[in-house]
Amino acid sequence: MNHFLDIHLTDPADLRAMIDNARAMKTARNGRGQAAPDDHQPLDGRMVALIFEKPSTRTRVSFDVGVRQMGGQTMVLSGSEMQLGHGETIADTARVLSRYVDMIMIRTYEESVLQELAEYADVPVINGLTNRTHPCQIMADVLTYEEHRGPIAGKKVVWVGDGNNVCASSLHAAGQFGFDFTFTGPPPLDPEREWLDFARGKGSTVEVVRNPHEAVAGADLVVTDTWVSMHDSQSTRGRRHNQLRPYQVDERLMAAAKPDALFMHCLPAHREDEVTSAVMDGPHSVIWDEAENRLHAQKAIMRWCLGV
Repeated sequence: MNHFLDIHLTDPADLRAMIDNARAMKTARNGRGQAAPDDHQPLDGRMVALIFEKPSTRTRVSFDVGVRQMGGQTMVLSGSEMQLGHGETIADTARVLSRYVDMIMIRTYEESVLQELAEYADVPVINGLTNRTHPCQIMADVLTYEEHRGPIAGKKVVWVGDGNNVCASSLHAAGQFGFDFTFTGPPPLDPEREWLDFARGKGSTVEVVRNPHEAVAGADLVVTDTWVSMHDSQSTRGRRHNQLRPYQVDERLMAAAKPDALFMHCLPAHREDEVTSAVMDGPHSVIWDEAENRLHAQKAIMRWCLGV
């Protein structure tokens, strides 16, 4: 049984196998291969619990569709329905769910909830997002980059803005897939030192550069994310906008990267805040492929978790 809790906790060879499997399934499903690797319905007869303490569009739809494409069924549960840790412990919830379903995906707030669920579950657990990391998104990002530009190893990826949970998983991927990573953003929003050190310890060149135009020089990929969360207070939103305004990804900033650099954003985006519409809809942007690839990457992750 394999849990998929974080990229830095997963063997690089397994990560590579997932990316390759995702690409094969996507190619075959789009009619460019012999037979789709999921044609034999590897999740036939399987039930997957999808737990959402945090609201979701892409995560919910992509996991639900992915399970169904592979012949399985889903049970979608909200945080209010589950009341994780309120009344019944997370450990007991994990034990009970393991008697009903074959796999659990959870999108939650605290990393400790994910960890306790995985510790006591007898079925694979997948991290659909926590406040600290978002590994499924970055697996889709690696898949997207490689289908457009080839191997990501040795490339320069620049993260612009807030060193948040998606940024953390990108640093994990830098270490595991062998690409270099530059963060540019205000000091209060730097990524955790632990994640910077992880990527450096794996041999990646990792830099923190305050000037965004200097940071993106020579970039193969420029990535940003929303400046605010739906749960941030108005005062927090105002403060973050003031801090991050110099780090908006616009056409001038993209022009400082390599001519063939790609732009990614995990969505949803706030147009004209962290990124302009001209960049989102422009020639560097691959955000719609990136969104689609959540489906293919997560199908590969689920198959790896179940060994099918």
